[in-house]
Amino acid sequence: MRKIHRIAAACLLGATALASAATYAQSDSDVTAQGDLSVTIYNNGQSLVQDVRQLDIRSGRSTISFPDVSAMIRPETLSFNSGNTSIVEQNFDFDLLTPQKLMEKAVGQEVTLIRTNPATGAETLQRAEVLSTVGGVVVRIDGKIEVLRDDGLPVRVIFDEVPPNLRARPTLSVTLESSRSGRRPASIRYLTPGLGWSSDYVALYDEEQGTVDMQGWVTLTNTTGTTFHAADTLLVAGNVNGSYSAPRRDLVQAGTETADRERLGDFYLYPIDERTTIANNQTKQVSFLDVQDVPARRVYSRTVGWLTSDSDPRNVSTAISFSSSSEGGLGDALPAGTVRFYQRDSQGSPQFIGENRIGHTPMGSVLSLRTGDAFDVFMQAEVESRDRITAAEYRNAYRYRVIEDGEVTRQVDVQRSVDYFRTTMRYTFTNAKPEPVEVELTQGGLDRGWWTRDFQVTAEDVQGEQLNAGNRLYRVTVPANGERVVRVTYQTKY
Repeated sequence: MRKIHRIAAACLLGATALASAATYAQSDSDVTAQGDLSVTIYNNGQSLVQDVRQLDIRSGRSTISFPDVSAMIRPETLSFNSGNTSIVEQNFDFDLLTPQKLMEKAVGQEVTLIRTNPATGAETLQRAEVLSTVGGVVVRIDGKIEVLRDDGLPVRVIFDEVPPNLRARPTLSVTLESSRSGRRPASIRYLTPGLGWSSDYVALYDEEQGTVDMQGWVTLTNTTGTTFHAADTLLVAGNVNGSYSAPRRDLVQAGTETADRERLGDFYLYPIDERTTIANNQTKQVSFLDVQDVPARRVYSRTVGWLTSDSDPRNVSTAISFSSSSEGGLGDALPAGTVRFYQRDSQGSPQFIGENRIGHTPMGSVLSLRTGDAFDVFMQAEVESRDRITAAEYRNAYRYRVIEDGEVTRQVDVQRSVDYFRTTMRYTFTNAKPEPVEVELTQGGLDRGWWTRDFQVTAEDVQGEQLNAGNRLYRVTVPANGERVVRVTYQTKY
């Protein structure tokens, strides 16, 4: 006689209720089939899970089940290893036991409906054949077709048994051939998406002291459908193949120092000090950096393009600049993440003043992170004058040869005159702060191609620094509650 299991779905069943009942939540209990667990989490959304379990394996062919694996496991990446055994076949059962799945598997079969009279509390049992679960539950009762509606009337469904291919937990089953029997360690290793980590930094900036206190946090997220219990967790910082690296604008100077951390190829490793449980659908934060009194400064800046002529004054950007060097800096390599800056008000309470992202940053780097626009500091760039100047003797000769039947038949010289310009830019700075500020002005667009890199700076009120072929930097001090005008004259061929 077949053993009958009476299973009640503790939910209201209807077109809407059935869909909402499909959510599966794993128990938070520490009871798990997992063994000695190691999890390596990469920046690109992939993770390596290594699980060593003590199993009784029979001699000959047998099937071993591994529950509590990731519900998002990539089966093709699975590696199994145990002494005196070889793997024959593997199957991954990810159809989990949920009210939705129970009802879907019951299509074509009979279930028991329990209806409760809300007035008397009396229960009525009816046998019903499940016809469809698409867009709602359609059943046949005593030869009549009925749709189970979500009308507020309490309805429960009792299933005769659990379908054989439904699992309460994600389960991997492996068919083995073993040359001996006995208890021994068996390890599985696989890749899975759904585990991720990111870095977040909290920085307390002290403008008077010119320092910043920095805390670094690792945020772990788990959406794999499985809790990883007491895992030895290792984080890998770096852009592995398949991940996207956005263009950087925070890095002023790339570092040349090696951080005191374990490296794996071109990546840095950030181990979590203690074993940790990464629960399903959980976000967990772990500290990895805590440094005080790092030298830092506020930077006001603006970059303007060639021949920029503002119709009105524009706010300059405000940023916080600091170093990750071992001497006078944070003293560590920094995984990519978001830095959030705070500053104390007159009452001593930290207030949020802006945030920005950083990329993976080697130790010894100089960063300047924009936090917003300055309220009190403005700059207006204008073309004050632009005049055409002559260079009658300067010519560019373009020469080409005409080849016919493999022989040069003639040579042609093309003469093109070059126009020169003298351009004076006027930069007007204003400062409403009660103390002087320094603004870093970068004039861009000076590099117009190989034939126009011979520009000249014939006059400048502030000594400039040529950063590269196309950008020249001016550090301009603007007096407190005052204004300053700076003029620069360029001679160019454009």
